[in-house]
Amino acid sequence: MSKNGLPKPNPSKVTQQDVAELAGVSRGIVSYVINNGPRAVAPETRERVLRAIAELGYRPNKHAQQLMREQWGSVAERDLGLILPNVALLQRPYYGSILAGIHQTAHDYHYRIRFMRFFDELQNPALFNELIHREEISGLILMSLDQCITSDADRQMINQIRERIDNVVCLEWHLEGLPSVSFDRAAAAYKATTHLINVGHQNIVYLGLGDERVTGYHQARIENKLPIEPSSVFYAHDLESGYQEVGRVLAEEKWPRAIVAGSDEIAFGILRNLREQKISVPQEIALASIDNIPMAAYAAPPLTTIDVPKIDMGRVAVDVLVNNSKGNRETTVLNLLPTKLIVRESCGAIQQ
Repeated sequence: MSKNGLPKPNPSKVTQQDVAELAGVSRGIVSYVINNGPRAVAPETRERVLRAIAELGYRPNKHAQQLMREQWGSVAERDLGLILPNVALLQRPYYGSILAGIHQTAHDYHYRIRFMRFFDELQNPALFNELIHREEISGLILMSLDQCITSDADRQMINQIRERIDNVVCLEWHLEGLPSVSFDRAAAAYKATTHLINVGHQNIVYLGLGDERVTGYHQARIENKLPIEPSSVFYAHDLESGYQEVGRVLAEEKWPRAIVAGSDEIAFGILRNLREQKISVPQEIALASIDNIPMAAYAAPPLTTIDVPKIDMGRVAVDVLVNNSKGNRETTVLNLLPTKLIVRESCGAIQQ
């Protein structure tokens, strides 16, 4: 029985009318909530409708797709879903290359990306029930969701996704029990730091994300007998924070002779600040970064950077889903793709 005492409908046959009866509203109100208009719905009423949708497991009726299934069988077996953390990710060239790899590889396999949605959109139970379903997709990519999972409710939603879809891959992050695809972040920072050391630098700081890259930076220092100094690590995550944080680096009593930037975007922020301070690169401060986005070659000066196989990461994520859907279950839990050093003018040798 449902909460209002009415018999609970079969989940496969739940209608808007069932939702309306459980929520104690008209069917029109349910439609407004599901479609975000055209008429506004009071917050309390909207919440009541959303709770009813979640309780009943309501999925919007898509008549055309149902006819296709009746004629051709399941249309989901070649459909994949993609969940992103936020809209800001689409504005960053690094992720654009990964998305290009996903879409091209899906096309090559004669698969399609059925939907691309943001994580917080799935808080709408009607949309969640519509998309996160075996009748809709045969596999799902969860991309960089470590950037947005912060609460118990977020973690519960991930668990619900895993209960619904048994073919899931994490891209650019790792979740225990699921296959994942990323690049070797520690190795990338290790290579950038080692290159700076090899061209004669010892006073080197790291400025970037506080993940495995910090480990790689420290490992390069240890292997080259340089002391581990917590004060040599500064944190930034994008162009603006790179610009701001290098100001703190320059406020230190002694400037570093070289900087390892955690990403090319961070490096662009660093370069702008140094240029405004009339600090020359690489003559006064050398700079090496990670990613090798297309713009890195056109920086002033061009960036020495670690090439990350961005398109290949998208390709491998789709490979994993396609192989799993064919019964060849992925046995490698963590797929770490290799990186390589690209030497350009931002990382000159110390003049003797």
